[in-house]
Amino acid sequence: MPPLTSQGMLDQYSRAWRRKLLQVLALLSVILVASWYVNLLDFRTLANGIPAIATLMAESFPPDFRNILDWVYPLLDTLAMSIAGTAIAVIASVPLAFLAARNTSPHPLVYHVTRTTLNALRSIPELIMGIIFVAAVGFGALPGVLALGLHSIGMVGKFFAEAIEHVDEAPVEAATATGATRLQVLYHAVFPQVLPQFADVSIYRWEYNFRASTVMGMVGAGGIGFELMGSLRIMQYQEVSAILIVILFMVTLVDGLSGRLRKRFK
Repeated sequence: MPPLTSQGMLDQYSRAWRRKLLQVLALLSVILVASWYVNLLDFRTLANGIPAIATLMAESFPPDFRNILDWVYPLLDTLAMSIAGTAIAVIASVPLAFLAARNTSPHPLVYHVTRTTLNALRSIPELIMGIIFVAAVGFGALPGVLALGLHSIGMVGKFFAEAIEHVDEAPVEAATATGATRLQVLYHAVFPQVLPQFADVSIYRWEYNFRASTVMGMVGAGGIGFELMGSLRIMQYQEVSAILIVILFMVTLVDGLSGRLRKRFK
């Protein structure tokens, strides 16, 4: 094959640039159509909503912290829900991830069934699961934990499986060559490679679950969200703003703690 001339290289670069430009234009077209469909481009409606938002914000200040002591236990419920839900997801996702990864699944049928299961768990929102579990086991933190845990399995298991599929095959081949069993290969050659990614995903999921658990109370699943919903129902907007500030403070603490934990695992 003859080497490319400068003109040929220029033509090749021009074609690649036009292809990228067409891809960007296509993406922008999809975004514009979606924005138009949901009335995001209806600036008159958006402008008409500004006075209502301003009125609501004015009614929310100053924040009312008089009942802050009553929010301590709901906050602890929220924190416990996020920790327990994440623990359920991580414990269940580890074996499921090995079954859902192409390079470690024992059979293609097992791979597809496990992937479908993870997709199904991921497709049901936490709030819908929360409503189902509230109907099944009653009000309180337990339905929130179950909802967060099951939904998180779908996401955590998917990320764990993708981490397993991207492992370096050299240690796997070396362990196999020594006569190690399949479980020994997974434990000694695969698991050490993916452990840092597993830790990162688990910590990020805990951050997400804490934020998600703050709204689980809106369906009766306990936590600070239950207090928030109660204040909204009786239109105590100053108390609502105070609860939101407390939630923001707790989310900031959780984010800071998770950042420290991620540094320890690196």
